Amino acid sequence: MTPPPQLQAALSQLLGDARLIAEPLPGTELKLWLIDALNMDRAFSPEETRRILEEPPYWSFCWASGLALARFLAEHPHWVEGKRVLDFGAGSGVAGIAAMKAGALEVVACDLDPVAIASCKANAELNGVTLSYSADFFAEADRFDLILVADVLYDRANLPLLDQFLSRGKEALVADSRVRDFQHPAYERLGILEALTLPDLAEPWEFRRVSLYHAIR
Repeated sequence: MTPPPQLQAALSQLLGDARLIAEPLPGTELKLWLIDALNMDRAFSPEETRRILEEPPYWSFCWASGLALARFLAEHPHWVEGKRVLDFGAGSGVAGIAAMKAGALEVVACDLDPVAIASCKANAELNGVTLSYSADFFAEADRFDLILVADVLYDRANLPLLDQFLSRGKEALVADSRVRDFQHPAYERLGILEALTLPDLAEPWEFRRVSLYHAIR
């Protein structure tokens, strides 16, 4: 399969030899356009490292929290069946796509990055589903049944967003493997799921243990 030209061009600007491949996600029926693992198995030049750090192509990975949440929705479709869902910080769109596959009435993939939105569109097409798209969470009306959030809390500056998710949705499901001292009175931990980032970044084992939190207003 030929990678989407816009996404391949964006990736090539960061890593000249990098290519996207349609990769099946283990434990799911989904595929995503992901960076070829072979492109990660080499040393990066200082210039490549600088570009990756300044503009990380996070949409070209399936992060552990997103994969764990996608599996959870496939196994527990009642969370999204017939509901209006917003996938916050959608990245590749994996959580939103899984929600549509599990029977959601509507899914809005929301991300500030226009390349991430393009990635969500390409991945939705790859999986035969239709999503809606938004670049501004706070411009959305308070009309959603569920807000999905995966791998957004890696930056502790994003923790205040936990207070905002219930401003646009009746419930929130947050998947995270980074915050060790997660404490918020509105959120209850449902359990711990295991997953890894694809392509595999050889992350520490602790980052493969994904906590799932639920809040309801």
